[in-house]
Amino acid sequence: MSGSEKINGGVTANPLGTDNIGRLMLRFAIPAIVSNLVNASYNLVDQVLIGNAVGMLGIAATNVAFPLTTISSATAYLLGTGGAANFSLKLGEGDRETANNYACNTLSLLALAGVAIAVLVLVFVKPLVYAFGSTDAVTPYALTYTTIIAIGIPFGIFTTGSTTLIRADGSPRYSMWCIMIGAIFNLIADPITVYVFKWGLIGVAWATTISQMLTAGVAVFYFTRKAKSISLEKEKLKPNAQLAKKTCALGVSPCINHLGNAVLQITLNNTLRYYGAQSVYGSDIPLSSVGAISKLNVMFTSFTIGIGQGCQPIHGFNYGAKRYDRVKKALILALILAGAVSMTAFGVFQLLPRKLMLIFGEEDPLYLEFAVHYLRVFMFMVFLSGIQPVASTFFPAIGKASRGLWISLSRQVLFILPLLLILPVFFGLEGAVFAGPIADFSAACVSSALIVNEVRKFRFTS
Repeated sequence: MSGSEKINGGVTANPLGTDNIGRLMLRFAIPAIVSNLVNASYNLVDQVLIGNAVGMLGIAATNVAFPLTTISSATAYLLGTGGAANFSLKLGEGDRETANNYACNTLSLLALAGVAIAVLVLVFVKPLVYAFGSTDAVTPYALTYTTIIAIGIPFGIFTTGSTTLIRADGSPRYSMWCIMIGAIFNLIADPITVYVFKWGLIGVAWATTISQMLTAGVAVFYFTRKAKSISLEKEKLKPNAQLAKKTCALGVSPCINHLGNAVLQITLNNTLRYYGAQSVYGSDIPLSSVGAISKLNVMFTSFTIGIGQGCQPIHGFNYGAKRYDRVKKALILALILAGAVSMTAFGVFQLLPRKLMLIFGEEDPLYLEFAVHYLRVFMFMVFLSGIQPVASTFFPAIGKASRGLWISLSRQVLFILPLLLILPVFFGLEGAVFAGPIADFSAACVSSALIVNEVRKFRFTS
């Protein structure tokens, strides 16, 4: 649909500017949620199979490698979210040419960034796994898993970033199926490599890497054959520094959010390794159990982040078209939905912690004891956790990246990192456990205050 078609005093005839907000959110958010869930399922399925086939050290190895996955996602969101935000804003303004320039430039940047990160990881893989918190017992498994996963990084980054553009181009279902094809392959290949071929950790890693290659191929097919408002041209695919700068400006919020998660994971792993060694649990039990729990948490955040991502084209287009009433309606509905998901997650984590942990295999009593305690306490404020991801995608979507950046920094960098460094000094391993709920509550307060302040301004600009 052309961004230049006008009706009723300048309101753009694009469905993003005219259709019912609730139906639009379902149309865009559900595919975004499914895509995120599928991405999260790669790691969760890997974790479950490795836990049952390899054991605790295998789980710990994937936990050590997990910051690498998060860093790759941060790169994908920096470029994909920023490119999609500029693309949507320009379409809303009726400037299709500039919108297409942003889309082409974003695709080139995604490809280049993926290759660069993969090369760095392969060259420095051994010091990286130690820096990420690996123990002597875990390192052989971590090196094997990380090396294979690194090969799939360019494909994973390209897919994650480009599906954001596909949604903004008005094809949310295609973006969902783009990810689903790789997920289906992964779900089939994982158990075959583990139980039929007996390849263990190596088989799981290769299944994940090949599935990422498949999804990248499906994404490329969209831009060459199915795109609506994007036309690939050789000249426009050459990286443009000015466009890249503006892309990164609007993508920095979710990027910092994921980078903060990566730094948090690395800090947490090293904290668990150090203070765990001083406890009855040792270093490997906390490292392994927290690795499993982090995958469960990613499944939950897939919903709240997906809700925010699904609203991004709605926010961006209507803000560009000066339809602030529709922006406000979409934001409120997103917060309600994210709140409902967060409350559900709280109930599950508090009522079924032992059953959730047993999915990852039978371990000794100390392993389950620590895992159940950590899940209940660290995730105690999860019922407030839906506010931050919605807010962190809302502000970049309306062109106010700096506020989204502060929201993204709040939990991971401003609150939980200092708590992880300070509390264990006084309370040992237990200090790391209680850092989570304190940070979640503080971040929710910051996000809520900034949202309320922004919504109040709509009364004077509508």
